[in-house]
Amino acid sequence: MNTDSLPLADMQVFVQVVAQHSFAGAARHLRLTTSAVSRSVGRLESELGVKLLNRTTRSLSLTEVGAAVHADCVLMLQSAELAVSRATAHRQQPQGVLRMSAPLVFGDWWLAPLLPGFCALFPEVQVQLTMRDELLDLTAEGLDLAIRISGADALPPAMVARPLKRIHYLLVAHPAYLQTRPPITEPQDLMAHRCMSLGYGPFQNVVELACVASPAAPPVKLRLNTPITIASSHGLLNALQSNAVAGIALMAEFVACNHLAQGSLVEVLPGWQLVGSYAPRTAYALHAPGPHVPPKLRAMLDYLQSQTAEAVTSGTPLASAGSR
Repeated sequence: MNTDSLPLADMQVFVQVVAQHSFAGAARHLRLTTSAVSRSVGRLESELGVKLLNRTTRSLSLTEVGAAVHADCVLMLQSAELAVSRATAHRQQPQGVLRMSAPLVFGDWWLAPLLPGFCALFPEVQVQLTMRDELLDLTAEGLDLAIRISGADALPPAMVARPLKRIHYLLVAHPAYLQTRPPITEPQDLMAHRCMSLGYGPFQNVVELACVASPAAPPVKLRLNTPITIASSHGLLNALQSNAVAGIALMAEFVACNHLAQGSLVEVLPGWQLVGSYAPRTAYALHAPGPHVPPKLRAMLDYLQSQTAEAVTSGTPLASAGSR
């Protein structure tokens, strides 16, 4: 018999006939006519080439082979019910393996510390995080979710993007450096100082600073003296911590924030905002479109957004992509 055309519906009817001890009882349970139930069992016997039931006007009993086939049909239906139950559970409860990707430094400093809290809330989800700065193809890499730091105009058009966190870049220095060097009250004062830039993609030593108090004024554009460039905010932080008089560094705020709060770093020119190549960006959570978002993915998206203290909007075009 060709397994591609198994009489599954007739097997289900057969099981109900045995369970109800009659064709009429099975018909009532299945909301069919008695004749339809009889034809269904007859088709099954014809397809299998064996007699399944002994029928009389007053009784109904299984043949020897019918008892064996009935047991197998019951197992089949139980397996089908289990498959449906598992599918329903996956639709309703977050569970399974969630594969994610994030830029290296952002993943280290912001995302990784949040994952234990997520797994405590959703113990049936196993998170696998890959941290790479390349813009990965979610489908090719088998990823459920990717974090990208980008401008809204540089996002992949085929992906669903949810904004998570606004990313700012700052000028920071060790307090000891600022105490022994010329004061910095205007952007032009930076020209008398050693600086360190990210040196990655658009992040070079040309900076533009806009006065927060005078938003209509044109930004001041400078080419800084940067004897050191490091393509990582984490690396810049290590340089500042290893040498108090290393100079002024341009780095991502999420790397510097704890050290600024503790006073081990100081923001330089807090009344000015970096724009141009160091303009603010947004960290987005990207996933493939579709009518059904798996519960494990929806849970992670909601959790990450709940961990963001500041509001972000996705409608304003930002600068081009960058991740460090």
